[in-house]
Amino acid sequence: MSPVNNEARLAAFEGRVSHHFTDNNGTKVHFASAGEGPLVVFIHGFPDHWLTWWQQMDVLSKTHRTVAMDLRGFNLSDHPEDQSAYTPETLASDVCAVIDACGERDAVVIGHDWGGFVAWQTAMLFPDRVQRLGIVNLPHPWAIARELANNPDQQKASGYARVFQQPGSESKLDFDRLSTWINDPAFRARHMAAMERSNRTGMLNYYRVCFPAEPYTERTDTPPPIKMPVLVVHGTEDPYVLTAGHNNLWEYVKGSLTIRAWSGVGHFVQHDAPDRLTAAFKSWIGETI
Repeated sequence: MSPVNNEARLAAFEGRVSHHFTDNNGTKVHFASAGEGPLVVFIHGFPDHWLTWWQQMDVLSKTHRTVAMDLRGFNLSDHPEDQSAYTPETLASDVCAVIDACGERDAVVIGHDWGGFVAWQTAMLFPDRVQRLGIVNLPHPWAIARELANNPDQQKASGYARVFQQPGSESKLDFDRLSTWINDPAFRARHMAAMERSNRTGMLNYYRVCFPAEPYTERTDTPPPIKMPVLVVHGTEDPYVLTAGHNNLWEYVKGSLTIRAWSGVGHFVQHDAPDRLTAAFKSWIGETI
C-alpha cells in the first residue's frame, strides 16, 4: 500500500482538540477532546496512543463529544511500574474517571486491542457507565482464555505475548519494527514521539497482569453479562488475534450484538480501513439518536 500523507488534515484536527488530565486515585490520566454532544470515549491498544483514533474523531466530533484517552503507561498519562496498578478493575476505573471528568454519567465506549480489553472490563465491572460498547479486534476476555486453551493457531499467534510476559523483555521492544503497520508518515512521526514518551514496563504490564499465562486453561467462573448494545469489528487479516475468538460471543453478550468481519483488513482497523470504520461507528451510534 502506498503511503498517504495526511499532514494537513491531521494538523487541522489537532488544532481543534483540547487536552485534559484527570486524577484517578493518584494516577494522572490524559485525554484529548473534540466536539460537543453525547460522549464517545475511545481507548487505544498496544503499541499506540490516543491519536490513533483521529480519523474517527474528526468525523464523529461533528455530532458528538469525542474523547480519546491515553492508557496508563502510555504517552502523556502517568507511568506507574508496579503491576498492582494494572489490574482489570484499576484499568476500567480509569475509563470511569475520564467519563466523570467530562461531566457525564455514561458514554459510548470504544476500544481497540488492549483498549478493547479495558472496554470489555468497564462494561462488565461498571455497566451503568457504558451506554454502548464498541470493540475492535479483541475477543471477550473469557473467549481469549478459551482460545488459548484449545486453539493451537491462537497459541502460535500469541507467541509475542509470552515474550512480553518475561522479565527483562522491555529490551526487546523495537518501536520501529512494531510500527510497520503505519502507512502515513504524518501519523508515524507523532506515534514514534508518543512511544518514546511511554514507559516500557508500564506497557508490558498489560501482558504480565491481564493476559493469560501458560499453562493455558479456560476460565470456569461466570463473567458478568454484557447487557448494553455491542458492536464488534474484526479485521480478518489480523495475525495476532484470530477471528475464532468471536465464536459463541452471545454466551457473554445478552443485549443487541452486531459482528462485522472485514476481509483484507488487519489488526489496526482504524488505520487499514479508517473511513469504513468511521461509517460503521456513525451508523451504529446513530441508532440511539
